[in-house]
Amino acid sequence: MALNLTQHQLQTDLSLPVPNVGVPSRTWQMLASRIRTESLPSNLDAVWDFARGYVSRIKYRQGRYLSRAAAVLSYDKHYSNLSESALHEAALDFLAMFRTGHDKPADLLRAMALIREVAFRKRGEKHYLVQVAGGLAMADGCVAEMATGEGKTLTATLTAIIAGWRGRGCHVITVNDYLAKRDAELMGGIYNFCGLSVGYVQGETEPPQRRDAYHQDITYCTNKEVCADFLRDRLALGAMKDLPSALLGKMLYGAGTDRVVMRGLNFAIVDEADSILIDESVTPLIISGDAPNEEQVEAFKQAADIAMRLVQQKHYTVNPRYREVELTDAGFNQMMDMSEGIGGVWNGARRAEELVTQALTAREFYLRGKQYVVSNMKTATNESDEDKIIIVDEFTGRLMPDRSWREGLHQAVEAKEQLIINPPKDTFARVSFQRFFRSYRRLCGMTGTAKEAQRELWQIYHLPVVVIPTNKPCIRTHHRDRIFSTEDAKYTAIVNEIVRLHERGQPVLIGTRSVRNSERLSDMLAERGYDHRVLNAVRHAEEAQIVAMAGQMGRITVATNMAGRGTDIKLGPGVKELGGLAVIAAERHESGRVDRQLFGRAARQGDPGRAQAFVSLEDELIMRHASKIVLPAKATAARKTSGELASPSLRAVFKWAQQKAQRMALAQRKGVLRTDDWLDESLGFAGTE
Repeated sequence: MALNLTQHQLQTDLSLPVPNVGVPSRTWQMLASRIRTESLPSNLDAVWDFARGYVSRIKYRQGRYLSRAAAVLSYDKHYSNLSESALHEAALDFLAMFRTGHDKPADLLRAMALIREVAFRKRGEKHYLVQVAGGLAMADGCVAEMATGEGKTLTATLTAIIAGWRGRGCHVITVNDYLAKRDAELMGGIYNFCGLSVGYVQGETEPPQRRDAYHQDITYCTNKEVCADFLRDRLALGAMKDLPSALLGKMLYGAGTDRVVMRGLNFAIVDEADSILIDESVTPLIISGDAPNEEQVEAFKQAADIAMRLVQQKHYTVNPRYREVELTDAGFNQMMDMSEGIGGVWNGARRAEELVTQALTAREFYLRGKQYVVSNMKTATNESDEDKIIIVDEFTGRLMPDRSWREGLHQAVEAKEQLIINPPKDTFARVSFQRFFRSYRRLCGMTGTAKEAQRELWQIYHLPVVVIPTNKPCIRTHHRDRIFSTEDAKYTAIVNEIVRLHERGQPVLIGTRSVRNSERLSDMLAERGYDHRVLNAVRHAEEAQIVAMAGQMGRITVATNMAGRGTDIKLGPGVKELGGLAVIAAERHESGRVDRQLFGRAARQGDPGRAQAFVSLEDELIMRHASKIVLPAKATAARKTSGELASPSLRAVFKWAQQKAQRMALAQRKGVLRTDDWLDESLGFAGTE
């Protein structure tokens, strides 16, 4: 999968007029920004790097930041006694100190104490001890694991203000446009009081406004937008690599850095760091342009037609674990017979096999309502009213209208659905999110689930993980997974459980892995006459509103696993006495972190809550990674009328399958990074130098 920006959009962005200011004092930093080419360590270097990571866990430990946070709180009385004007003047003094680099470790603690007081006066919220600890950890370049609902948005202001005071700009990376705008506006008063400016970038933001937003001291934006803007800037700069070359270009050709919108990659705070730095890291962002090819488009249609006439097992085999399709000898011969006389690309047996195999892959593994939906949604890169393929993010359930699968797969899915086929595009620049974020001078992050990925975060980004305790003890009740032989039995049991909880007034949030499954549950609830909300791939503002209301009395919310991430769920009146929000996972995800994030929706800030997963032997996790192991259990379950199985060994199988899936995903992410290195060394792609 790739995130593509079209040539039309690229040309439009780069041609819009920007005030002619030569080489601005802040834009020149972009000339020094390059994509890092440092390869992953191997052999003895890998051993040494692992040892450094182990030592970092000792150095950047929880107790260190809790004790320093306590020292910050000890200044509370001093700043609370200051008048408004005196507090503002003290903030400007800190700005001057940090801007000139004259700050000492003790100054950081006093500065954060001041920021706490500013937050209280401007927002009525004062950072808790654990939030201060999280801010200190991020200031040290760590990923702070803070449980869901612990106030990470407010925590980020501590680190962002310190970075903003240093004068090189700070990017706060969020997971969607709605959160970028919301957080910038919510926290803007705190930043302004501390002498800093704040802006935000969304998908529809025009280049002049983008430039203005990036030149603020603190900029809220998504990973997609900041990475795309960086690539566009590198293309606009072309051969200019330093300040003299930019000035020379301005004098000789009248073109310098006028079209550049960013000010370099200096400091980034990544919200939901595991989602952006790990789950989405395999997605390359590509600047591309149209490359019309009628013969190629026709070949995709022909391949889809041939694939429809092939029979599984007889003509091809399917490997669900690796999501691979392979033609048998009979299938290859059948393909050659059906393509005889077509001509063109079908004259080559190897190319013909690639086309048909891809068409079969689209048919077997890319399912409507799961990996994609068909919609006439207008996007930034496509304004037609024609139906088109819109990819659904596996981890969030959100629509990704500006992304497409690579290497002809997107066209194969379009051909399968009998839609207008868009020809593959020419690539102008390409970089993966992994490689892009490794290029920041300073990087840190926060998330509710980082401990499971601490080794990977160190290997790829050299980011230590610090687990910050909750402000109040977590009293969530975890119930054992309920296991069923079939999906039908599982969904029937889920609906029965929803009804049981709903009848006593307890709100229920059900997380599914796909749009298709959320609609399946919705239909079953509707058949039984239960009012509910369905959240799958809607606009982010609506998403936040629906999720925020999920804790109200008697509310039933069916959503994809990670919908509304970053939105707080507050319990309605009387819900606490009923046991709080009940979260049900309709399937185990291939990443245990996603399951933990979903369960973290319940029991926030000391509230009660319950969490439970309902799984079946027909779930995708088992079918891909442990299908043979559960065959005896399926035979036993066939003799049970309820279809429910109570077996500790089966629970262990699910855990083993999940660990196996996580290892495979890690190998894939490392493979993407190595591919980036190879492309850089062998092809010298534009935008990656």
